[in-house]
Amino acid sequence: MKFNTDEIASVLREEIDRYQSGIDVREVGQVLEVGDGIARVWGLSGVMAGEMVEFPGGVTGLAFNLEENSVGVIILGDYLKVNEGDEVRSTGKLLSVPVGDAVIGRVLDPLGNPLDGKGPIATDLQRPVETLAPGVADRQPVREPLQTGIKAIDAMTPIGRGQRELIIGDRKTGKTAIGIDAILNQKHTGVKCFYVAVGQKDSSVAVAIDVLRQHGAMDYTTVIVAGASAAAPLQYIAPYSGTAMAEHFMYNGQHALIVYDDLSKQATAYRQLSLLMRRPPGREAFPGDVFYAHSRLLERSAKLSDEHGGGSLTSLPIIETLEGEVSAYIPTNVISITDGQIYLQPDLFFAGQRPAMNVGISVSRVGGAAQTKAMKKVSGGLRLDLASFRELEAFAQLGTDLDAATQSRLDRGYRMVELLKQGQYQPLDVVDQVLSIYAGTRGHLDDVKRDEVADWEAGFLTFVREQAKELRSRLEETKALDDETERLLEAAIAEFKRQRQGTKTPAPALAGAD
Repeated sequence: MKFNTDEIASVLREEIDRYQSGIDVREVGQVLEVGDGIARVWGLSGVMAGEMVEFPGGVTGLAFNLEENSVGVIILGDYLKVNEGDEVRSTGKLLSVPVGDAVIGRVLDPLGNPLDGKGPIATDLQRPVETLAPGVADRQPVREPLQTGIKAIDAMTPIGRGQRELIIGDRKTGKTAIGIDAILNQKHTGVKCFYVAVGQKDSSVAVAIDVLRQHGAMDYTTVIVAGASAAAPLQYIAPYSGTAMAEHFMYNGQHALIVYDDLSKQATAYRQLSLLMRRPPGREAFPGDVFYAHSRLLERSAKLSDEHGGGSLTSLPIIETLEGEVSAYIPTNVISITDGQIYLQPDLFFAGQRPAMNVGISVSRVGGAAQTKAMKKVSGGLRLDLASFRELEAFAQLGTDLDAATQSRLDRGYRMVELLKQGQYQPLDVVDQVLSIYAGTRGHLDDVKRDEVADWEAGFLTFVREQAKELRSRLEETKALDDETERLLEAAIAEFKRQRQGTKTPAPALAGAD
């Protein structure tokens, strides 16, 4: 049999040209031990901190501790599927989540997997969960107001776009309600909202989602859930995942608001992971870097400079205190990182004041820079007036006879407290807030009974909306309270009082009375 050497050589040459290497070069390790959401892995000598690793069955993990002979991995998923002796592969990738318009209106877990049964997230856009915060040169001062729709907050502790305002208080004092109200108030502002539920009961989260859906807020809101039943690694990364999704809009020149509910539980999850990894414990058994865990998260909230698009990310972190202990480790840490705090006091809450904000301790370090001119003018002395009212109230409880001037200050203080009460899920437009607070601070409610203040306010706002449209449109356009606007406002109050008096008919006399 004769072979054609030229033909064989050409076939070999073609095969060599078409040959593509199919070798998959990846570092492979082995699970030494696993339990409580962490795994100790041997053999991944080249893995980097924060790198994703892959277990059999599609379970992913995150390189957390780089030790001399092994790697500590936190398991993001069902750790019961991981067994001793399993093969572990490094991926060379950072943990990323889907971002963009596709995540708006969805309920997701911290890895970006949908929990709402509406199918997969249709986007190719991904963003790393951990990124560096914008530097000083990339930011601009906070000047643009972000209205929460809550009179007490917008008047006395105003929040601006790009600010970090802490909501702090004991359990069941209305912390979540403030965060939800702030989200509801962004309905027609174009602000994208993110609600991160960490360690919350699934029933509580379901109620919050239902409220958002009923008020049409899910059209611009994303909910990230790592509930009380979720593993500690998922509770730990949930705030970072939510921030990555919100940052996408900030870096694209848009505005976003994120509510972390709450960071106390995230810190507890981080403590659990650190102790399991045998990291040395510090104060209250928290690891030494728990401050860094919160600071690198909250520093990502900013108002970007105009050169970077002028986008903003505003954050409302929530911290739960125990028995009002504001000086505990985690509360003091987060207070020192944020730009102010809203302190909710149980005594005020149980006394019927909602929101139960303690005016003396609550503060906004941005101040009047984040208020409209009209709001700044009407609420200028409100904080001091309420603080002095609380002192007078304590003094009056001693049963001392008060002079007329002190009594009138007390009466006005009681009416202002009534005026600042606000129902849950009822955010008010900033123009309505200005109208209400003006009437209270200028003494127009002094002759109104305390239990009629809420009715007076509701009636007055309806009156302005229906019969004083010029005043309302003027306030909406200028956002300032000039002499002409003030004259119109005084006239509107006088007319409303006249009409209100006309509707109050005297009670009929009893038959047979002398």
